[in-house]
Amino acid sequence: MIQISDRINAMAQSATMAMTQKSAELRAQGVDVITMSVGEPDFNTPDFVKEAAKKAIDENYSKYSPAPGYLSTREAVCRKLLRENGLSYTPAQIVVGNGAKQELCNAVLAIVNPGDEVIIPMPAWVSYVEMVKLAEGKVVTIWAGVEQDFKITPSQLEEAITPATRLIILNNPSNPTGSVYSKEELDALAAVIAKHPEIAVIADDIYEHINFIGGKVHSIAENPAVFNQTVVVNGVSKAYAMTGWRIGYLAAPIEVAKAVSKLQGQYTSGPSSIAQKAAEAALDGPQEFRQMMREAFERRRDLIVSLAKEIPGWVVNRPEGAFYLFPEVSAYIGSVAPDGKKIQSSGDYTMYLLEEAHVACVDGAAFGAPGYIRLSYATDDDTIREAMRRIREASGKLMHNA
Repeated sequence: MIQISDRINAMAQSATMAMTQKSAELRAQGVDVITMSVGEPDFNTPDFVKEAAKKAIDENYSKYSPAPGYLSTREAVCRKLLRENGLSYTPAQIVVGNGAKQELCNAVLAIVNPGDEVIIPMPAWVSYVEMVKLAEGKVVTIWAGVEQDFKITPSQLEEAITPATRLIILNNPSNPTGSVYSKEELDALAAVIAKHPEIAVIADDIYEHINFIGGKVHSIAENPAVFNQTVVVNGVSKAYAMTGWRIGYLAAPIEVAKAVSKLQGQYTSGPSSIAQKAAEAALDGPQEFRQMMREAFERRRDLIVSLAKEIPGWVVNRPEGAFYLFPEVSAYIGSVAPDGKKIQSSGDYTMYLLEEAHVACVDGAAFGAPGYIRLSYATDDDTIREAMRRIREASGKLMHNA
């Protein structure tokens, strides 16, 4: 039997992928499962982007691209960052990779040494902790629950920083909570970080364009005091419904970009040549698609929040971005299912909802938040209504037997 490395054995399986697999297994048995566990837009990639990919095929973009991506793709990223975020980079500071997830992991591996501390506000996306573990860093968490709209304060951040701190990961808007830091809130955090020039910040801005604040979402990189400490990670997956195209990018101080390019050159090389050309079209082309999708998600946000508030025991905030609801459901922990099984955790509750209501959600514990669950509302209005009806009905049985 071949030995598996300790680093892989220590790594947790992605909870979102695990729930997707369980849902698929039930569906294969003929069960009508509503999936609210997957974080991807339910829209199709815009036609003009698909046409650009077809053109790239016809023009024989079928060879290896440079390790950090085509110069033309990196130039398109530079134009986007200057136009939309007021951030000035050269193409040498950009690395294009196989999705924002790869660029996040690349940045962590390029910055973190064994034993270095990495601050992660909780709740947080499932993969941050595992990426830090892969780099042999030490995770330091800061808790921010629903009572503070899932956003950390400057005093919390200052308290968490030690001489061993090397990196802070900040996701805005947030997966799994949908919370959005305002410019003023980011500036207050930046004031703390600027006092520690040895600390880097990863700004995970992938949900930037899915927001309901009536304006733009700001990046902490926009604050001049921490610009040279910040690594911006973004991509085309969410804003242009291009999850399967696998194009993300990183913008960073030159030494970080060079390190990431060296790392990427050794284990994946450059991303898909055709997908890069599609991404260029998305970044430089008409942007009406983003607005259409944003309006649809805002309508769905309003719908799911109103329905969630009708479920007894749920504590619900009003997310300002992304497409997730993250209710606190600890009122159901300790209740008893109709078959006599006790609900002992939020994980038990999500499995009960899958088996009883046939709705797939994700346990909040996977995001560092036991007692919560995550629902993705990247689906149509009727499906949201039916899913919430099923959840309320199944939860009512638990309350009755508690």
